Amino acid sequence: MTVSISLLLMAVVALAAAVAAPRVLTRAVWPDREPVLALWVWQCLVATVLLCCLTSLVLSASAVFHTVRVHVFAPAPPRVTAAYDLAAAPPWTTALTLLLAGGAAWTTAMLAREVTEARRRGRLRREHLRERAPELPAGLSDSRGPLLVLEDEYPDAWWMPGSPPQLVVTTGALGRLTDHQLDAIQAHELGHARARHDWLLHLSQALASGFPGIPLFTHFRNQTHRLVELSADDTASRSCGHLTTALALIELNQHRGVLSCATPRPLLHQRVERLLDPPPRLPRTHRRGTTTAAALAPLIPLLIAFGPALATLAS
Repeated sequence: MTVSISLLLMAVVALAAAVAAPRVLTRAVWPDREPVLALWVWQCLVATVLLCCLTSLVLSASAVFHTVRVHVFAPAPPRVTAAYDLAAAPPWTTALTLLLAGGAAWTTAMLAREVTEARRRGRLRREHLRERAPELPAGLSDSRGPLLVLEDEYPDAWWMPGSPPQLVVTTGALGRLTDHQLDAIQAHELGHARARHDWLLHLSQALASGFPGIPLFTHFRNQTHRLVELSADDTASRSCGHLTTALALIELNQHRGVLSCATPRPLLHQRVERLLDPPPRLPRTHRRGTTTAAALAPLIPLLIAFGPALATLAS
């Protein structure tokens, strides 16, 4: 299998993962039943596309630039290098190399910008909270516990990462929530923090902003915002119960019209309905099969890239 055939196979796999697979996944019903599994599938699809681009860049650059070829194939025997037939690469390989190199640089820039913006927003929010937080009397320790209460009639609660991380709750929320409902909110936010959903949201936002014309990245961002909330709802409902979690969500968002069908935030309405009438989970065999199939998808571009070498060494 020459390098040109490998590049064409990479393109087929990348198109299938970037265009066809998202259409199937967005029309499926099971992600609402298994949001964690759905997040895993989306991440594996993104990893497959990125690995296709990365391996294609390495192969095409090795075919075009002798210096790259020397470094990439330095540990390989001569017959392995000959199996790729790099010297016979088609003329469009040069254009493909430049395109993929530009895409890699742009992806890195988008990720760096998203991380920088996230840190800036976090710093500004912490400074804003420091101004709003009540001052402790003289002689008391400045260390704060896991719960920070703000004087505000607006009911709200969110998780603030840091050292130490804190659950920020307004007095308006405390006036509406019972102790059990507050525990459900804390379990929900802890579910976000433990699963590192913030980094997943940053990644999806960076890819969607950098490549708005690719369906996979657009769907990945939209679905990630929805699925991380469903996943955190499941975490809270396992420890505090579905009804308690639903009531806590209603109390925090009642002023937003969460119970109205015409609410401008349909996700809230869907989350409450899902908690009040939880769907059954997929069978264990189905979950294991989907997890395994998704995990194997990123190995396809690696198998294509190393296929000529493995076939040569095996013969």
